Parts: sequence; C-alpha cells; structure tokens
Amino acid sequence: MYCTHCGATIAEDATFCPACGDPVTAVVPGAAPALANATAYAGFWLRLVAWIIDELILNAVLLLVAVPLGPLFFHRGPFHQPIGRSEAIVFFFWFISLSFIGVWLYFALFESSSWQATPGKRALGLFVTDMQGRRISFPRASARFFGKILSSMLLLFGYVMAGFTAKKQALHDILADCLVLRRI
Repeated sequence: MYCTHCGATIAEDATFCPACGDPVTAVVPGAAPALANATAYAGFWLRLVAWIIDELILNAVLLLVAVPLGPLFFHRGPFHQPIGRSEAIVFFFWFISLSFIGVWLYFALFESSSWQATPGKRALGLFVTDMQGRRISFPRASARFFGKILSSMLLLFGYVMAGFTAKKQALHDILADCLVLRRI
C-alpha cells in the first residue's frame, strides 16, 4: 500500500504514513469512493465552529444552573436582604471553580470516550486521537484541556497554530501528542 500524499510504502494496518504523517485513507469494501471511511486533519475553521457549538451547549447548561441558584445566594432571610460583599466573593469563587471543573470534565470525558469528540466536534465529524490514531485516555484528554490554558495565554496564538502546522495541530495538541481528525 502507498501513501496518497507522498508515495511512501505503508504497512497494511498503518493508520498514518510513517514518512509524511498523513492519515491513511481506508476504503470500506464495496462502498462507493465518495462514501469511503477516510480521514483528514481538521483545520482551524472547522475546529472553531465546533468550539462555538460546545460553548453554546456549556453556556446553556450554565444558565440553567445559575438562573435558579442566583436568587438563593444573593438574598437571604424573610425580607430578602442582600448578601454582603464577602459572601458574594465566596459565592463567585465557588461558582467559577465549579464551572471550570465542569468545563474540564466536559472536554476530557467526551474526548476520551468512545465518541472521541465533544458534541460540537461530533456534529462536524471531527474526533481526537493520539499520534497513532487511537482513542486518547482521560489523563491525556485532561493534559490537552489544560494545555488550552497555555494556548489562550499566548494571545490565542496556540489555537491559531492549527491553521499553519503540517498536521493542523494547535499548541495544546502538540503538548498532549494528539491530532484532531475529520471524517471525509
């Protein structure tokens, strides 16, 4: 078998070309070429749209939790007296902390699950793998998530890298040895 990108010889069971790193396209026997179970690297724009879908989902859940709880924490007693500044700070600290944990678990659990993708990625046919095309573990998905903090701290340049690297990897993908692929 030969790589369609560089022409190198590839083992029959290979997922990626050992020479150029391109994903090996596997054709399902009897399927039309347009219906082949092939993959390609997911680019910046597709990943951005997937992220927007995930943020819409996460924000909807956050609103469903925050709106009913807000009045409980900001007014107390039978006369609905407002809470003090220190109580509000404690509430916001816990709310932000629990929100962060929820977002981390959302991304890490979905990407390490059999889906290999968050609902946003799945809607666009994207999935996360290790460098050999295998499902990633929860610790690796967590490392990828926490790497996103570094990608963000660098004025989002870590994300923009996905548009310019050969394997369409963002900084957090490189740090966690991951790929984001799309079904074509």
